[in-house]
Amino acid sequence: MPFVIGALAIAIAAAAAWLARPLRPDPAGRAELDAAVGALDRELAANLELMTMFDQTKQAVVLENGQFAFHRSVLEREAPAVATSVGDLYARIPDAESAMERRGPANSIRDADRRVIETWEGDARAAQRALRSSLDPQVLRGWHAAIARLHVRQTAR
Repeated sequence: MPFVIGALAIAIAAAAAWLARPLRPDPAGRAELDAAVGALDRELAANLELMTMFDQTKQAVVLENGQFAFHRSVLEREAPAVATSVGDLYARIPDAESAMERRGPANSIRDADRRVIETWEGDARAAQRALRSSLDPQVLRGWHAAIARLHVRQTAR
């Protein structure tokens, strides 16, 4: 009986060690993430340039928003935390555009609208940094790798 318990403990430990080995990202998913981050980074850079033009001229601009819809699924699959913040940013584009269009006498902007515009601009810069940092290699180790392996097998069924 002790032999069976010892053999069972060794088998469980071996299975846990096998599941916990380092898990590297999928190369195909990584290439898709690289393309998505590059496209979104360029689009956010263009939007920030448009915001700079607005700051100088006080003329409303139309912000670009096509790349997020195109790359949303890749971002949600490969970098879900970043996808949430970038999705929120893109959802607030109409609010920022509306705030730019509302002007008072002598082309003035209300404080509330200025806060909406500046908050969007600051969040866009933060989203760019988050997108770029999502490209850092993320090797899962230990229990995180084991859980990821078990999750992939469960969703494959």
